Amino acid sequence: MEENRTITATQFKKNMGKYLDYVSENHQIIITKNGQATVRMSPYVNDIMHYMMLREEAPAYDIGSKMVSYEEFLEISSQAEGRLEYINGEIIMQTSPSSFHQEAVGNIYYILKVFLKGKSCKVFLAPFDVTIYKDDLKTPDVIQPDLLISCDTTEYIDDKGRYSGIPTLVIEVLSPSTRSRDMVDKLNSFMLGGCKEYWLVDPIKKCIYQYGFKDKGIDIYEVYQLDDQLTCYAFDELKIELKEVFDY
Repeated sequence: MEENRTITATQFKKNMGKYLDYVSENHQIIITKNGQATVRMSPYVNDIMHYMMLREEAPAYDIGSKMVSYEEFLEISSQAEGRLEYINGEIIMQTSPSSFHQEAVGNIYYILKVFLKGKSCKVFLAPFDVTIYKDDLKTPDVIQPDLLISCDTTEYIDDKGRYSGIPTLVIEVLSPSTRSRDMVDKLNSFMLGGCKEYWLVDPIKKCIYQYGFKDKGIDIYEVYQLDDQLTCYAFDELKIELKEVFDY
């Protein structure tokens, strides 16, 4: 990685796309605010894909560990062209998914859409922001799950189409670059945020990890393989053949 480049917060806001491209090319940027280094922006790279993580800490300046505020995330995300999530005080840029990922998402969406026909609950596809407040924490997480079922849209979608409710079922299709975060951080967020059920869909191994939540804890945990039929925890009349999910 090349030598750090230092810019002001104003420069970053005016030329966000330019600097995101610069960092994605394996460079690093230190962002200053009121003359002090406050944010280090650096790439996270593996052999499969690239994604960006914006962290409000700059060890090169020895200023200690700080978190990006929710207000700062809202300001940055309102100007960003890509998909951003905010988890545990960190801004995470989403990358383009694989074809296997997208086929699994599409198959599940179709199954859920058919199941919910005539019902009050609705299924949504990413990008669709979900703001999750974990227990008594004041700072929320903002997550864009691959799919979700919401049964409170009448009450919690405003006149601009923004959702502020709690999903009943959340589904993430795993990717190599997001696997750990989906299986740990997001699991924790959805459990403590009051969701009823969470699926982790593995499009390579062709299996589904199912979590059912009760009183903000794990009530059931199941692993379904390709020849199995999944019974939904939140909607017990919903049964899905995994062969239909992984039909690609």
